[in-house]
Amino acid sequence: MSHSPAPGPGRRTVFRGAALASGAAVLGGAFAAPPLQASPVRIAEPALHTRAAWNARTPSSPVQVLATPPTNIVVHHTATANSDDHSLEHALALSRSIQNFHMDTQGWIDVGQQLTISRGGHVMEGRNRALPAIREGSQCVGTHVANHNNTTIGIENEGTYTGVEPTGALIDALVETLAWLCQAYGLNPDAIVGHRDFNATECPGEVLYGMLPELRNRTMGVLEAEGVQVPPHSQADPDAAPTYPAVPDDEPDHTFHHGPVRGPDDISR
Repeated sequence: MSHSPAPGPGRRTVFRGAALASGAAVLGGAFAAPPLQASPVRIAEPALHTRAAWNARTPSSPVQVLATPPTNIVVHHTATANSDDHSLEHALALSRSIQNFHMDTQGWIDVGQQLTISRGGHVMEGRNRALPAIREGSQCVGTHVANHNNTTIGIENEGTYTGVEPTGALIDALVETLAWLCQAYGLNPDAIVGHRDFNATECPGEVLYGMLPELRNRTMGVLEAEGVQVPPHSQADPDAAPTYPAVPDDEPDHTFHHGPVRGPDDISR
C-alpha cells in the first residue's frame, strides 16, 4: 500500500482511459451541488434486499436521521475476498457478517454503511432506516467516512480492488444504484467520490477508485436517458469538500478494514 494518490481531483487515475466529460472533470466545489427539489421523473429503485431479507439484528441504539440530505455518495470496497460465489445466499450472508463485525468488534450500534452490493450484483439495505430515508430524501447517519458521516451516504462493494476489477454484475448494479441515489437526493454525478477522497486510506482500492470517472459518466447517461433534471456544478462549503489525503503506507490489511470511519466531528455511532 505504498502508492499515494494525486493530491487533487484533476490528476486522478482514469481507468481504461475513460476521461469522459461528465465523469472526469471534478473541480473545486462540484462535489456538493445543492440538491434540487423533487424531480418530476423518478428513477426506479434497484432490486433491493431489505434488512428483513438478510435477517438483520436490531440496532443497539436508535439510528439518527437528519432532515438535510447528503451532499456526496461515497464508494467503498469491503476489503474482503473476491469471492466467486455470486449467489443471493452468499450476498445475504455477507451483510450478516458485516453487521456482526461492526456491532460486535467495532462496537457500533449497527451496520456502518447504508447500502451493500455483492459481487453477484445483489443490492442490500445496510444501516437501519437507510431505505426509508432515501425514499424521503433525508440522511440516515452511518459510520463509514471519518468526519463526514453527517453529509455522506456510503455504498460498500464486496471485494478488494487494489489490483483486480469488480465483476460486471457489481458495476452494473452500482451504476443503477448511483443513478437512483442521485435522483433521490438531487445530486450531480460529480458528487460520487471514493472513501480516499476524504480520509487517508486506499479504499475503495486503486482499480475501483480509477473507475470513478467511468461510473460518473455512466450514471449521468442513465439520468439523461430517463429525463431527470441534473443540477449544475456549484461552489461547495469548503468544510464539506474532499481533502484528498495521502494513502498511508502502513494501512492495516485485514478483512472489513477500509480506513478511518469515525472522527471527532461525527455524530455517528
